[in-house]
Amino acid sequence: MERYYCGKLTLEQVDQTVRLCGWVHRLRDLGGVTFVHLRDRSGLVQVVADPKMLKQMADLHAEDVVEVRGTVRARPPGQADERLTSGAIEVEAESLVILNRARDLPFSVEREELLPAEEMRLRYRYLDLRRPRMTAYMGLRHRMMQLGRNYLTEHGYWEIETPILARSTPEGARDFLVPSRTMKGTFYALPQSPQLYKQILMVSGMDSYFQWGRCLRDEDLRADRQPEHTQVDIEASFVEEADIQRLVEGLFHLWAREIKGIFLDIPFRRMTYEEAIERFASDKPDLRNPLEITTVTERFRGSEFRIFSSIVEQGGMVRCIRLKGGAECSRKDIDELAEEAKPFGFPGIAWAKKQNGKLAGPLSKFMNVHELQDGELELALAGTESRALNNAMSRLRDVCARKLGLVDADKMAALWVTDFPMFERDEETGNIVPAHHVFTSPQDEDLKYLDSDPLKVRGRLFDLVLNGVELGSGSVRCHNRDQQEKLLRIAGIEPAHFDFFLKALDAGAPPHAGIGMGFDRIVALFAGLDSIRDVIAFPKTTSGQGLMEGQPAPVTKSQLEELGIKLASKRRKKND
Repeated sequence: MERYYCGKLTLEQVDQTVRLCGWVHRLRDLGGVTFVHLRDRSGLVQVVADPKMLKQMADLHAEDVVEVRGTVRARPPGQADERLTSGAIEVEAESLVILNRARDLPFSVEREELLPAEEMRLRYRYLDLRRPRMTAYMGLRHRMMQLGRNYLTEHGYWEIETPILARSTPEGARDFLVPSRTMKGTFYALPQSPQLYKQILMVSGMDSYFQWGRCLRDEDLRADRQPEHTQVDIEASFVEEADIQRLVEGLFHLWAREIKGIFLDIPFRRMTYEEAIERFASDKPDLRNPLEITTVTERFRGSEFRIFSSIVEQGGMVRCIRLKGGAECSRKDIDELAEEAKPFGFPGIAWAKKQNGKLAGPLSKFMNVHELQDGELELALAGTESRALNNAMSRLRDVCARKLGLVDADKMAALWVTDFPMFERDEETGNIVPAHHVFTSPQDEDLKYLDSDPLKVRGRLFDLVLNGVELGSGSVRCHNRDQQEKLLRIAGIEPAHFDFFLKALDAGAPPHAGIGMGFDRIVALFAGLDSIRDVIAFPKTTSGQGLMEGQPAPVTKSQLEELGIKLASKRRKKND
């Protein structure tokens, strides 16, 4: 008999005999009548035991795997469960077979309020994934992936896989290395992205490509970062920025409409990197938040407010944010806001507010009463390091908007940030390094700076930002070998490391552009989650461990010998 999914049963199946397979989610014994909530990935259905099966039903335990055969019945009037897609019906069980027992479970899948800490749930991920909420996240991921695949295919793009075993190249984050058994002393690298391969596909005449590619980077982790992630990778020949942007806008419009019932405005807003930093102190601003940042450096030049004026004399900046209605904030509220700036190196925050026509606060002595509107609160920070100052101000902007209830969580605001610098100076070494990646075409009007002042060069770069989350980076690529070699040298990278790629560019590379977008972040955003771990089937911890299977793990001596590897002995402590 054909198997039915539990959550798919409706009134249309009334009086039909069905076969169900799944896990026992919940048992209820109501004095001679036993109800079982049976669960599979589609949802739950209520099973009612025939009186002759009561003893068998009583022997069930949560998470036992069972097969049920029975007849679908409409629930009595007033007893439908609107929480379930199958809530209008129940199944009268005629037979029940226990396919497997569940023993010694470390936590209950049914009781969300009794869930253990995340570490325990990751250790028993196969149980965690059974939770209806987690199952829904996996279903959302699948649906978005298939919608995206169909959309790109309909637009003429071919899905082509690129290698997982690649060559290590000196750019980006640290590589995960894989030793070769047959060529001892040499290594593959797991790909940080398909960047070079997809560009070579354009040289190969593949014209329009995409893939849901696996990317692996040996870097420190956080809530929205894993050592391996999935990237929606797109590349096309004979196109410019606007062509890739229109394609991606259509994809997100489709996702928003089908998944959330929201219609995203197309085209997305566009804003230069310089404007984003000036107005929002961030290159990934949440445009649902109406608050803006203002630079007020000149107000404090030569001011008697020495804390700020001395920073201005050293070439620093003063930035502030004004909150309408913020004058109602207490001193405790303002102290809590000041705590948000401390992780960025700011011990305190200067402020002034105006109530009933009167100024108050540390900055009030140095302001004209007409500079603030009644009811406004101004928060200000000063610093000589612009990145730290902007990070702190951006954080304050986000926190203040939440406190004042200014962000509508049900809305989506998309933005293209453009005209990024191609290069920046490394804070630790002082060397010039790529700000994004070095395979980008410089803007034509900035080519004159390549030799004299590369920090002035802007790239044909564009980032996709949605609700304050950077979801992807794209660019028009450099398809000229001589220019690519120059860009590599400016970044301090020896072109010989990319000889295979440069030879490909020399074989007649077409103009091309593309984008890579973090699919895990996209799904998490559509699911309303801050962390990407819940939308990944088997994620790692923040220390890079797979707790369920116990990885990374030692390997045997014979395995190392076969690879020609000898582990360095641990240095003994002096007191050993």
